[in-house]
Amino acid sequence: MRLLTLSDWLEWQQTLHPSAIDLGLLRIQRTLDRLGWRRPGCPVITVGGTNGKGSCVALLSTILSEAGYRVATFTSPHLVRYNERITVAGYEVSDASLIAAFERIDAARGSDTLTFFEFNALAALLIFETAAPDVIVLEVGMGGRLDATNVVDADVALVTSIALDHCEWLGVDTETIGREKAGIFRAGKPAIFGSMQMPESIAESAAATGADVMRLGSDFNYARSDKTWTWQGRHSHFDDLPVPALNGDVQFDNASAVLMVVETLSQRLPVTRGAVERGLRRVQLTGRFQRIAGRIEWILDVAHNPAAARTLASQLAARRTDGRTIAVCGILGDKDVEGIAAELRSSFDQWIVAGLQGPRAIAPASLAQRLTDVGINVSANAPDIATACARANAIALDGETVVVFGSFLAVAPALVWLSNQQHAEE
Repeated sequence: MRLLTLSDWLEWQQTLHPSAIDLGLLRIQRTLDRLGWRRPGCPVITVGGTNGKGSCVALLSTILSEAGYRVATFTSPHLVRYNERITVAGYEVSDASLIAAFERIDAARGSDTLTFFEFNALAALLIFETAAPDVIVLEVGMGGRLDATNVVDADVALVTSIALDHCEWLGVDTETIGREKAGIFRAGKPAIFGSMQMPESIAESAAATGADVMRLGSDFNYARSDKTWTWQGRHSHFDDLPVPALNGDVQFDNASAVLMVVETLSQRLPVTRGAVERGLRRVQLTGRFQRIAGRIEWILDVAHNPAAARTLASQLAARRTDGRTIAVCGILGDKDVEGIAAELRSSFDQWIVAGLQGPRAIAPASLAQRLTDVGINVSANAPDIATACARANAIALDGETVVVFGSFLAVAPALVWLSNQQHAEE
């Protein structure tokens, strides 16, 4: 099958498989076998977990790039352009490269009806095969054990955190979810856990697999001072490090886990202190407590589960502001709306609810009602994020703050709206 544009391919992929999510490795493994694909010779780092994956991938890729390595990354979902999902040496892949990969995959898949994400992961692996990077960083899409990225044996596996999310697929408690996330561990390889609270299932899974588990707070740790921080690993130590450029206290957990990954690969990928410092200072990540200054300050955060909402609430509480903080809230219908609301109940002076796009979206009136039922005073609802942003912009006074949160599908259109506003004002 030959389609003309990247948009054509992406639209077709979303209709090929009967289910949007169908966890399992058999289809993707069969396709790779038909393609004659072989595991990369360079180190592969797989990053899983509930929250913090994107931050850890950004920290890893920035530090390793500053050390002079060509880093390839596969992440999901994208915010504005599909090409964001696959990068090599800091550059998004071209439409032409993606289409060429999709054509090879379609020719090799036989009767297998791959999901959209499986097409994504396969394209990344084919592109990386040609690009021959020094190191590959794969972000798990959902879970770990049955996620498409787990078709590759990782040299180092990092699980950032465990919290309740995607419960219909991964389990209804953190022990069950932890077991699924730990499915990316491999025998004899480092398995790093990047949060202080580790479910027993993580340790049990590492022991059963034969992985070398390393836990924040015991195998590696950090201490903060006013303007710097200190990190201690198993075999290395850094004093007076610069604070990570990503916002929020949780980024010290994320950066600590990333430095443990760097330590485990030090024989194959040596990294200097200078590269670590530059990476910490220069790292950027769109949509994670991203602050945009102006007449009013905009904060964009993809927080879409209670644990992430708790982090967002903490970050907002740490700010000093005299004016109101206005929420533009867009949450998918299958998320824990009530749990998210409970964490952010006292963070906002005014709530504007917005509709999102896609099959998992719910009507803004339904979202507003669910929030109202748990005591949130919703002042308005809008059919989409752009309309909600316009309303927030109209009522916000100079020096006040608007926070867009709840989903990647909320932050992405907010970024487009803000960009259009900026161009209109120039």
